[in-house]
Amino acid sequence: MVDLPGITRVPVKGQPENIYEQISGMIMKYIKPQESIILNVLSATVDFTTCESIRMSRQVDKTGERTLAVVTKADMAPEGLLQKVTADDVSIGLGYVCVRNRVGEETYEEAREQEELLFKTHPTLSMIDENIVGVPVLAQKLIQIQTTMIARCLPEIVRKINHKMETADVELKKLPMVMASTGEALMTLMDIIGSAKESLLRVLIQGDFSEFPDNHSMHGTARLADMLSKFSDDLQAKPKKVREFLMDEIKVLEECKCVGLPNFIPRSAFMAILSQHVDDIHDKPVEFIKNIWDYIEVVLSSVITKYSENFPQIQSSIKRAGRNLMSKIKEQSVDRVIQIVEMEKLTDYTCSPEYMTSWTEKIDAQKSFIDAVLNDKTKPESFSVSGFGNVKISHLREYHAHLLQQAFDMKMRIASYWKIVLRRVVDNLALYLQLSVKYLVNTQLQKEIVAEMVDPKGGGGVERMLEESPSVASKREKLKKSIKVLKESKDAVAAIVDQ
Repeated sequence: MVDLPGITRVPVKGQPENIYEQISGMIMKYIKPQESIILNVLSATVDFTTCESIRMSRQVDKTGERTLAVVTKADMAPEGLLQKVTADDVSIGLGYVCVRNRVGEETYEEAREQEELLFKTHPTLSMIDENIVGVPVLAQKLIQIQTTMIARCLPEIVRKINHKMETADVELKKLPMVMASTGEALMTLMDIIGSAKESLLRVLIQGDFSEFPDNHSMHGTARLADMLSKFSDDLQAKPKKVREFLMDEIKVLEECKCVGLPNFIPRSAFMAILSQHVDDIHDKPVEFIKNIWDYIEVVLSSVITKYSENFPQIQSSIKRAGRNLMSKIKEQSVDRVIQIVEMEKLTDYTCSPEYMTSWTEKIDAQKSFIDAVLNDKTKPESFSVSGFGNVKISHLREYHAHLLQQAFDMKMRIASYWKIVLRRVVDNLALYLQLSVKYLVNTQLQKEIVAEMVDPKGGGGVERMLEESPSVASKREKLKKSIKVLKESKDAVAAIVDQ
């Protein structure tokens, strides 16, 4: 039973300005729970429909099924009281009990005698049903109501106790076991590494994101595919700065010319142009592989944090091992990507038949192009070349036909071969990436973490696992106490049910 303060609207000396809000909040806190019985004390001297306490109780108990009204000061305002309690304009579900307050120095027994005499002899109050008058009736009603409420609420209380106890038990079982030996600590460390490896395998290789359904950044295979697709598009996009058509080829051919037949393209010229193209895209693959490993590092860190969260005493060491490993892999990958790109400068080779098909189609326009540049009487400013669109040609009229033929031929060869080079770079990076991620998950991660944990310079990580962290120890003790109290509560409720 909680005796709540009366509602005060105007603060008096020493009371806070928000006294009404404080009291209202306190009252609502206690009357809101469905297990509470609301004993609404009303003065017979006031109009019930205007009472603030009635308004508040109806907010939380609209039907009045757990509200009982006690009408005090019946002797001070007897007129009309019968109509008030029988009309029930304010929906008091559990009904009314009218009582007489103690007056002056009356003892409890004297007050009850005077109360009984009042309701039996008063011309108006005696008309009120004897079943709703007097403090003894009020006490009996409260016992009956409380019994009914307990019987009704007990099943839900039992359910809540069981639910809380199960939740606490699950939380307790999730906590790491208290380890007594280095062997147990090492086994636990291997379990952490094994769980992290399985998670990374699902996220980065198998494409299974059931562990992180709503965290799209952890859907590894999809994000890697997105990044690879964007890289491919960026790599094959046309350069923003467009050079004058054939001028690069002409300049290179003029510097590579030698005494010989004019219709042969010097291989050195072709390799020089190819090398220029490779240099132009050199930074993109390197930037791509750095971005890839930056993303994988975030995924790795999230997984490591998740599976080592119960061991804060070693979590920093495991994270450091992950960072060190990613730093090594990133450095190795950059070197490997540079090799993949630089290889394209060494030779002009492909076994793909697409090269000859593409070059044959493009070279068919060579004669028409030369005629438009040198022989066409209309002297057009531009010419449509397959794969290049309309290109300006007026600047080429000062060169000899055989040089233009060589330049055009080399331009078409480079264009046909360059598509193959770009695809080969993307394919090589994709395959290398897949292999590197697999090697990282299956082999390197475990080696790096174990090396970090057994390194004496690292502070003896495995031995630190024997020392349970204060936060975990505190949580374990709190859960044990909670389970103990809940079990005692369950036994107490069972005893009440038996009674």
